[in-house]
Amino acid sequence: MDYLDDFLNDLQTQKNYSEHTIKGYQRDILDFHAFITNEELAESLIDATRERLARHFIAHLDSLDLTAKTISRKISALRTFYGYLMKNHLIDINIFEHVETPKIPKKLPKIIEDDEMEMIFKSIDRYQPLGFRNYVMLDLLFSSGLRASELINMTIKDLMLDQEQILIHGKGSKDRYVPLHKKLVEDLKHYLTYIRPILLSKGKDTHTLYVFINYKGGHLTVRGLQIILKSIIQKSGETFKIHPHMLRHAFATTLLNHGADLRVVQELLGHEHLKSTQVYTHVSSETIKEKYKVTHPRMIKK
Repeated sequence: MDYLDDFLNDLQTQKNYSEHTIKGYQRDILDFHAFITNEELAESLIDATRERLARHFIAHLDSLDLTAKTISRKISALRTFYGYLMKNHLIDINIFEHVETPKIPKKLPKIIEDDEMEMIFKSIDRYQPLGFRNYVMLDLLFSSGLRASELINMTIKDLMLDQEQILIHGKGSKDRYVPLHKKLVEDLKHYLTYIRPILLSKGKDTHTLYVFINYKGGHLTVRGLQIILKSIIQKSGETFKIHPHMLRHAFATTLLNHGADLRVVQELLGHEHLKSTQVYTHVSSETIKEKYKVTHPRMIKK
């Protein structure tokens, strides 16, 4: 299916989607292809031209007891795929265009508290090359709100340390500048000058431009980053699980709790729509209530 390969390539080259997201699209589309061919409803994806095929597929997904979030994601992937086929004049109808997605219950992200973050930072041995690298990566995730893919794909030319900022290539080919605090700038300079060369010497490509290098001297992957964070938590003595996106949540919530404007947080996170950022206003609502209780004159007990 050349048209599927072309679509996936378009996601990578034109929309700058991550490898993980592209694989998800591919899996969802192939699931639909397997359904219509196994049920003999159509010979191929391009031959699926009747809207009721989309409804049959959703009924099939319901029978598998999949979550509303999973079903919604599959519908979204297929709607985008068939929209691409229409745009390129390969089909005349997008059978998923008017399909309603199931309502997803809002789930607030787990937030790491400021004191918990401080304990995690203190647990890292900065005197070891890998420990120093891990400290810098953790600080970038927590202090800059980066996605995992944005961190590992960062290159030397994206760093503007004299200006105390970095250029981030976000989702959907949307670039943004993110400020750095002075201590992080100093740590990045130390890492680039003393630590990174040590790590590079263990690999074959000493000329790579990627900022963060794994213990073998190669390009760090998202999976590698996840393993590193898990190891950091275990050594810190904390019992909760941690993943890169939790640090992004912590970044946003910390800013809002300390009075940052919602649209500023939106820009720093690289969210296209404000509603994606607004979820953090719910997370920080308890903190806001507590501040109200101790600051409003009618709430202060005398």
